[in-house]
Amino acid sequence: MNAASEPSSSLPQTGLPLAGLRIIAVEQYGAGPFGTQHLADLGAEVIKIENPRDGGDVGRSVGPHYFGPGDSHFYQSFNRNKKSITLDLKLPEGKKVLRELAAGADVVFNNLRGDLPGKLGLTYEQLKDVNPQLVCGHLSAYGRSGSRAAWPGYDYLMQAEAGYLSLTGEPDGPPARMGLSIIDLMTGTTAAMGLLAGVLGARASGQGRDIDVSLFDVALHNLAYVATWYLNAGKAIGREPRSGHPSLTPSQLYKTRDGWIFLMCNKEKFFGVLAECVGKPEWITAAHYKTFRDRLANRERLTEELDAVLQQEDTAEWMRRFAGKVPAAPVYDVQQALDSDFVREQERVLDFAHPQGDVRMVASPVRAGPHPVNPAPSMGANTDELLRELGYDAEDIDQLRHRSVI
Repeated sequence: MNAASEPSSSLPQTGLPLAGLRIIAVEQYGAGPFGTQHLADLGAEVIKIENPRDGGDVGRSVGPHYFGPGDSHFYQSFNRNKKSITLDLKLPEGKKVLRELAAGADVVFNNLRGDLPGKLGLTYEQLKDVNPQLVCGHLSAYGRSGSRAAWPGYDYLMQAEAGYLSLTGEPDGPPARMGLSIIDLMTGTTAAMGLLAGVLGARASGQGRDIDVSLFDVALHNLAYVATWYLNAGKAIGREPRSGHPSLTPSQLYKTRDGWIFLMCNKEKFFGVLAECVGKPEWITAAHYKTFRDRLANRERLTEELDAVLQQEDTAEWMRRFAGKVPAAPVYDVQQALDSDFVREQERVLDFAHPQGDVRMVASPVRAGPHPVNPAPSMGANTDELLRELGYDAEDIDQLRHRSVI
């Protein structure tokens, strides 16, 4: 077991569960950095490798909002609590430094095109000689094998091919993607889970491995029960009006006096509570609304009747009446969502201490101790520090910089 992987006999000073875990990340843009940011927020030391020849992580230049040159709002959203080292992995000296970093790490991770990890020396087979317990994580568009290994790919393409656009929007409208890059975000999160599983396995067995996730596989996996319905019952669902649940109602959007509200009576008991709250107790025993099956058969009628009642009051008033009784949510825009009283109460927006002034971002969803609040690093901010840890002196570092290795 290498030093970086040894379990501590007591909690580290930070109290964070992943303190002491070292991850070398050849990553850029969204999905990969989002995955390792989960781990950095939980105390892992995440070291980004950025190519000095091409400006580093492309996310640094994704606009339209910037804190400064090479420091976009987009980049900060995916890279807080990390370190950065510049390193050209196409040069022999760069590969040598990578191997030296890997020798003291738990994980080497990348989110490159499927055919590139092997070319850059990032696989377990290529690195196990310096660290047999190393976990090599690979996040790609379509995987590292098969006919699409060399294909580039992005979130919206996966939503299109995996059927998401056929499920999103109104039935009479055009196909529509989700408003967020949900496949990138879920693939990053899945990669983080896979890396932790790999590390646990390596610590138990003394042997590392490759861990692979792809945007396409995650997109397909997310079809979940929708896929099972088709694969076993031959039922391929489409879009429902008002973003409705395909097999339950009321579980959709309804109109209020000043906007919209989403109700989800996904247990039988909630329909009765809803009926009482809106002053329609007779709905509870009405034959056409008595069970899930009855309500689904009469969805249009129920929608019309609920609209008529709910439009008598504003969304806020209905939320007051439903609170803690009926599963309900107001339909907010992004500003309203982030400025809500509940977000403030739960301290879900934090200030990260950026040199140009605090950067405000949404906190990690995993609550496991004091949340670190270091902003994303400037490109190569930790290069000299990390090389000195490996035994490089000032002259060695100057030579690497002169040859554009770092």
